[in-house]
Amino acid sequence: MKIIGITGGVGAGKTQVLEYLSDKYGASVCQTDKVAKKLQKKGGICYAPIVEHFGTEILDEKGELDRKKLSDIVFGDPKELNVLNEIVHPAVKEEVNKKIKKEERKNTNLLIVESAVLVEDHYNEICDELWYIYVEDAVRRNRLYYSRGYDNKKIDEIIAAQLPKEMFLKACDRVIDNSGIFAETMIQIDQIVKEL
Repeated sequence: MKIIGITGGVGAGKTQVLEYLSDKYGASVCQTDKVAKKLQKKGGICYAPIVEHFGTEILDEKGELDRKKLSDIVFGDPKELNVLNEIVHPAVKEEVNKKIKKEERKNTNLLIVESAVLVEDHYNEICDELWYIYVEDAVRRNRLYYSRGYDNKKIDEIIAAQLPKEMFLKACDRVIDNSGIFAETMIQIDQIVKEL
């Protein structure tokens, strides 16, 4: 089984790449963001430590984490982001390792692990290759503004909290440029998969 880690900044279009790999190549996909959300739900292993640190004011009326309140705190303060990451990331990685074992038993050919923090969290230790989905900044900003409704301040904070492009380029084995139309991206992906 080949394990490919896919990363890139917010708004890079990683979801579309994952859908393509799943539809065309039957790849199994594990998105660490979804895993993290599950672990942060009430009863999940990350829930109590997060509430303990950040306080009950980050909860909604149902007692679940209010993701907007939490993200407003952590994206404005690197120390708080670090605390959240130290609670969530190791638990997520453990779940990813369980998923890998499960997919091995199912004789899966291709497993894609998608994460914004592949590089920082040393996913190169569990992936055969890391792929960086690159997008020009102007394109990213447009996508975040139009598809997610983020204002410029929020976009600046999110981009500032992520690794610079140079770090991704240094750490990743392959780069897929997703700045243009998706048909161009598909050609790049097909070529890379052929080489695997």
